[in-house]
Amino acid sequence: MTDNYADYTTPGMDFEDSHRITDILQVRLHALNDLHLTLKHAHWNVVGPEFISVHEMLDPQLGEVRAWADLVAERIATMGASPKGTPGAIVTGRTWEDYPVNRGSTLAHISALSDVYTGVIEDFRNAIAETGKADPMTEDILVEVTRGLELFQWFLRSFITKSDGTLSPVSE
Repeated sequence: MTDNYADYTTPGMDFEDSHRITDILQVRLHALNDLHLTLKHAHWNVVGPEFISVHEMLDPQLGEVRAWADLVAERIATMGASPKGTPGAIVTGRTWEDYPVNRGSTLAHISALSDVYTGVIEDFRNAIAETGKADPMTEDILVEVTRGLELFQWFLRSFITKSDGTLSPVSE
């Protein structure tokens, strides 16, 4: 993925591991930038009786996702690679489908966002498994971000969880 490497990486890490890990991080950076834009889109397009609660619930998620993107990008740079955050890089570097809901009910957006979070979390967990042995510092960053993503998904799921604990997603 990353094609612009410096002549250095972090001390104690070989270039092969560094390049592999920065490539993994670059895809996670694309996911976070895409998630930020998706959350903003839902923030602008959510309608219905629970509009204000969902609209305001998304604000802190937006801020935290942007901060995590910065954290991941800075790790890429620390390891001697050039993080890519342009719209074109996000589109060409992603492996997932675009968000499916435009103007929609709070429950339609929450269901769709929960699905987005599921994909992002699964990919972050895979990245944790792939990076841990070679670079515990990157693993630590990925664990921190995943913990937060799981919390935000739990917030969303609270809207679509029945009292018996089953999910009742809605689509429009």
